Amino acid sequence: MNEPTELALAIQNLIRSTLPDADVYVHDPDGAHLSATVTSASFAGLTRIQQHRLVYSALGNAFENELHALQLTTRLPKAQ
Repeated sequence: MNEPTELALAIQNLIRSTLPDADVYVHDPDGAHLSATVTSASFAGLTRIQQHRLVYSALGNAFENELHALQLTTRLPKAQ
């Protein structure tokens, strides 16, 4: 598996700043079109749209700069 790019790490850090409990995986195949999977207990009781809005709010102005597109998947942690 390849090392995460600088952009992928920056996106992970932005998401974790808002959702510190989150398990975040960001895949960056080309430096502009990323995919992220975010698993967090903070999503409990939220609709999928609310979950995505929460993640996008963490990204701030990243779309105005280096990030072109993000495919986002949000999940609740599996029950132990």
